Amino acid sequence: MKIIIWFRNDLRLHDNEVLYKANQKASTVIPVYIFDPRNFKKLDLGFRKTESRRASFLIESVADLRNNLQKSGSNLIVKIGKPEDILPALAEEFGANEVYTSEEVTYEETNVDQKLEENLKSTGKKIVFHWQSTLYHIDDLPFEIRNLPDVFTQFRNKIEKSTKVRAIFKSEILPFETENIGKIPSMKDLGFEENLSIETRGVLDFKGGETAGLQRLQDYLWNQDLLKTYKETRNEMLGADYSSKFSVWLANGCLSPRMIYEEILRYETERVKNDSTYWLVFELIWRDYFRFVALKFGNSLFFSEGIQGKNVGFQHHQRIFQQWIDGETGIPLIDANMKELQLTGFMSNRGRQNVASFLVKDLNIDWVWGAAWFESQLLDYDVCSNWGNWNYVAGVGNDPRENRYFNIHTQATRYDAQGNYVKHWLPELSDVPAEKIHLVGLLTNEEQKRFSVRIGVDYPKPLVNVQKWLKK
Repeated sequence: MKIIIWFRNDLRLHDNEVLYKANQKASTVIPVYIFDPRNFKKLDLGFRKTESRRASFLIESVADLRNNLQKSGSNLIVKIGKPEDILPALAEEFGANEVYTSEEVTYEETNVDQKLEENLKSTGKKIVFHWQSTLYHIDDLPFEIRNLPDVFTQFRNKIEKSTKVRAIFKSEILPFETENIGKIPSMKDLGFEENLSIETRGVLDFKGGETAGLQRLQDYLWNQDLLKTYKETRNEMLGADYSSKFSVWLANGCLSPRMIYEEILRYETERVKNDSTYWLVFELIWRDYFRFVALKFGNSLFFSEGIQGKNVGFQHHQRIFQQWIDGETGIPLIDANMKELQLTGFMSNRGRQNVASFLVKDLNIDWVWGAAWFESQLLDYDVCSNWGNWNYVAGVGNDPRENRYFNIHTQATRYDAQGNYVKHWLPELSDVPAEKIHLVGLLTNEEQKRFSVRIGVDYPKPLVNVQKWLKK
């Protein structure tokens, strides 16, 4: 029996149930990856659904998957086009009976799945889905999805008490050879400029693929022994090691959450078990939760009213939104974070909370626009986590607190007290004394004018009346 494996957001050989199950059943396994042009289209907002840095990381990840398969005696067929058309044609070409793939939960992905299933069925073939994106398996939940708690803490308490994490899958790779494997597309093939500028100020030189993901896991836990202080450093914004950065490789499935979990357990046995080691597992549970939320609430996750169906009355002001994108809001902490995102494809969790809150609570711009920008830019874009988190911050999601609000001035002075992060990304402010760095943007017009003359730069006038921050 011949089975096609359609790799999607599971670009790894370790802990891959699709690969394991196909190898158990088939005499020949045919690995395939498809670059879908719809994921790189230009949106009405003026930018691509997947922009260049995220696209480059994906290309690297697919190239690494092919290389690892080749080392194991197999190979990876790579195509550009619509999976619902390409996979049935490949099944006919190779005489495959079934297509194995990971199960997705959101509209665009499941719409493709439905069309693919119909096209395969018309030729007497079928698709088989396997759930492997989460730490906890969906079949092990102590409730049906329709009864998923709407508050994360309730979900966590229930699942930690009653559910075990399944063991990882260990697969032997069946040999597969074919001459027509297709080339891995260049950036130009996907419609981008060939060369990306390298931003040396980024937190880490992120490299796509399972090999780099496993190396980061080894470095963070074992070589640098950083896990023991994760909870204390996770809210920082500057540097490579304040957080694990595992999310970047989790997003494309270059790292398995269960592999991370097993390594944490081993670390707790061989090194130390404390609040920090638990907190990294806690973050993996949050990631699970947003995927189950997406499954429960469906398309409401993607609309302004959110999963609560709440009409907040957000505005759609293109110029203000563009200033937020470009880091020209006049508020240094916001601008620095937005510059980092645009130049590197990454931003700290603390930064994400602040820029999202500022967009929706201070500028009153539709959070859907912000979520779409994050989708286009983030190396660690995960459809469920991204849109679930934006629902949460916008007050239309799973936040049990009404009207949660981030006071940007308080956040800046607490998490960037010396202004080192701001100065890193806004070098025009490098000569501003630390005690005044977060007052930039809070000045009166006359003070702002004198300040701009003194530092030799016309720093943008704030988009909002932020004097209220100083009164809270």
